[in-house]
Amino acid sequence: MDKLRGKQLDELFDAILSLKDREECYRFFDDIATMSEIQSLSQRFQVAKMLTQGATYSAIEEETNASTATISRVRRCINYGSDGYQLVLERIKKEDK
Repeated sequence: MDKLRGKQLDELFDAILSLKDREECYRFFDDIATMSEIQSLSQRFQVAKMLTQGATYSAIEEETNASTATISRVRRCINYGSDGYQLVLERIKKEDK
């Protein structure tokens, strides 16, 4: 990700951070990304959530329709990445309580 750092990506992240609610997210992402891109991001997030909850690959495949390659890629990010999934999943868990 460090290779992508710069003004353009900073501005994109600032735009995302400016969104105030779920409806604004729907509107912004509808304009900025294709349905396929949004579906892929959503799928990866669900895979990460299920992996951290201890779900098996077969259960994740069945529920999300993710390939084993996608599940493995997400697992690798959880184990060796920048802890972004963990950060967000922990915050969501705290908000749900």
